Amino acid sequence: MNADFWRGKRVFLTGHTGFKGSWLSLWLRTAGAEVMGYSLLPPTSPSLFDVAKVSEGMASVEGDVRDLEKLQAAIAEHQPDVIFHMAAQPLVRYSYKHPVETYSTNVMGTVHLLEAVRQTGCARVVVNITSDKCYENREWVWGYRENEAMGGHDPYSNSKGCAELVASAYRNSFFSPDKFDEHTTSLASVRAGNVIGGGDWAEDRLIPDIMRAIMAGESVLIRSPNAIRPWQHVLEPLNGYMTLAEQMWEDGRAYAEGWNFGPNDEDARPVSWITEQLTRLWGDGASWQLDTKVNPHEATYLKLDCSKAKSRLKWQPKLDLGLTLEWIVEWYQAYMAEQDMQQITAAQIQRYAAL
Repeated sequence: MNADFWRGKRVFLTGHTGFKGSWLSLWLRTAGAEVMGYSLLPPTSPSLFDVAKVSEGMASVEGDVRDLEKLQAAIAEHQPDVIFHMAAQPLVRYSYKHPVETYSTNVMGTVHLLEAVRQTGCARVVVNITSDKCYENREWVWGYRENEAMGGHDPYSNSKGCAELVASAYRNSFFSPDKFDEHTTSLASVRAGNVIGGGDWAEDRLIPDIMRAIMAGESVLIRSPNAIRPWQHVLEPLNGYMTLAEQMWEDGRAYAEGWNFGPNDEDARPVSWITEQLTRLWGDGASWQLDTKVNPHEATYLKLDCSKAKSRLKWQPKLDLGLTLEWIVEWYQAYMAEQDMQQITAAQIQRYAAL
């Protein structure tokens, strides 16, 4: 990521009140970008968006990506150079209870964003953020590559596969790299693994569940201790997204495609390992136990092959999983100590950028 590139760039970000969106908003702001966010209110209370005062120094529009007219008006007003589409219903277990909301947000929300781009014709770079769960999961031991089949067992995962197909159809129909000189818009999709970091309070996610229990002095309940995920600090894929956007700006034809941004193979670890490390790092008697309730299906094994990003973008993960967990504990302990969380979050961004 080149901070100089972003100085003065007009960036439009959907989902800026969410966990990843808040981290990206802060990073873009510190790099000197003119950021407009479009999102519903923060999905949790507390939220990183509120405790780190993310809205300071940026334009923020409360809106739903299912509202095409409002979304299109916001994009037309801001006239962005770069768009990051992050707004989503991001939870697997929630999608079992609310499948219609999940599909309407993740699929039609993507349609609306891309249609608004088509109608306004102002964005030169559009990065559509989906998920590693967009792939048809065959529970195999090697990483999924960008040309693997889309799929998904549960409504959330499947909706992300659908969003990828939507992006592909819009690229082929309206934003073809072969006709870039006519439409001047480069459209890419990015898929990341299980992102973790300070400031996440979502329901049914491992790190927030662990942190809530620890901060409440309770034993952590773990659903699937043997499930293996490609864990990575939230700044890792965000660095990839911004690096990709910079390359798309320079050569819109060459980079308008799908991209994986995941951790190194050794950081694909089981849930039990993560839990043991976090409770050890926190100390103060933190502990965990197995949740014996019957839970909905979730994939057991999922890993990404990021060879393309490493080769063509020269992108590399910077934080190993051990250091990532240390940064997470540092963040939540600072929050418990009522420190300035905008300063703490910005300091981690600066520390990461300096690696």
